[in-house]
Amino acid sequence: MRRSLEKAPKAYKNMEFLNSRDARAIRIMAEYLEPLQRLKNERVEDTVVFFGSARTKPLEEAKTYLAELETRAAASEAADPDLTKLIEKTRDELIISSYYQDAVDLAAKLTTWSKGLGSDHRFIICSGGGFGMMEAANKGASEAGGKSIGFNISIPHEQLPNQYITPELNFEFHYFFMRKYWFTYLAKALVIFPGGFGTLDELFEVLTLIQTKKLDKELPIVVFGMEYWQQVLNLEAMVKYGTISEEDLDLIHFSDSVDDAFDYLKGELTRIYL
Repeated sequence: MRRSLEKAPKAYKNMEFLNSRDARAIRIMAEYLEPLQRLKNERVEDTVVFFGSARTKPLEEAKTYLAELETRAAASEAADPDLTKLIEKTRDELIISSYYQDAVDLAAKLTTWSKGLGSDHRFIICSGGGFGMMEAANKGASEAGGKSIGFNISIPHEQLPNQYITPELNFEFHYFFMRKYWFTYLAKALVIFPGGFGTLDELFEVLTLIQTKKLDKELPIVVFGMEYWQQVLNLEAMVKYGTISEEDLDLIHFSDSVDDAFDYLKGELTRIYL
């Protein structure tokens, strides 16, 4: 009697292969095709992308944490240098937390305006899907009764999706460059709240694409939070030393007001796309 082996798994069901280096091109294509299908099914036409720090706490949460630290310090019999340093750091972070509600409010105003255009599929709020400023953006869209997108990323210190993302528009990426592709491809405007290396990376990559004409569309950019950005960015120095042109500064609209940022974005989105 002839003997037979068990059937081998089909290549597209072989997880050992799919997770190997040899299948990297397939995984990259999957991070293009799977979001493409879902976004098409959800009729997403374009987005307003919010970038900002994942570490930012909501203002009330930050105030509560600071109060707890100050209570500990007051109850201590001897001064604790480490606790004193942590309190000073937390007070500085409180300034950034004040922008959390601004992100909520701006996302809500944009969503309400977009819904008023007669479509639930235009200028959808999109974030990196995590906590902090990203959560604030998704929360604002949710509170205004709109959909919102979360483009999450798998990193060593796991970033979990926030609760305000529309479930059908919750994405998880492995490759940063594929995540950036979807941010940029769909975007009709960017809003940059205070953030760290990741936020700066995302801002400057888009500015480079615009400057080099690799991005074939007008893309209004709001940089929000003057107290923070005036200390972090010194673009005038880049103009002074000739590393960028003075006209490049016109690519950014700096703002410290939800109403100002909203009016600017509404005006530019209307002028360019409506």
